[in-house]
Amino acid sequence: MERETNYSPKTAEQAGLTASAKPACGFQADPLLSEQYLTGRRNIRLEPEKRLMLAILEEAVYCFQDNYPAQHGKGKRLFDSAHRWFFGQSGDWIFSFENVCSVLGLDPGYVRKGLAQWREKETAKHPCAA
Repeated sequence: MERETNYSPKTAEQAGLTASAKPACGFQADPLLSEQYLTGRRNIRLEPEKRLMLAILEEAVYCFQDNYPAQHGKGKRLFDSAHRWFFGQSGDWIFSFENVCSVLGLDPGYVRKGLAQWREKETAKHPCAA
């Protein structure tokens, strides 16, 4: 069974994920909920599966950032799990980081670079979190 991996810019545009919609470097909190963002754009509706994948990506970014300073306990486990999902070996399962990015029309390297830059800034601010 071979999965299709070709995604055209038109497909990404229909999903509402064009190059201009790439996440900003630094991953600052967005005051809009994903539902508000998606419904605010004309004629753009994500399929339920893509909404789920977007929610998974959002939750992973939240877990990565919110639990970064944790040294032990549940917060540390959540951060480690998110870190492995973003930076670990890619699996061929449907909700792997690479597959989620591919379906949403995002460049996994770009997202990883943004997370790494955010982490460097946080480490500079709070050296004990490293």
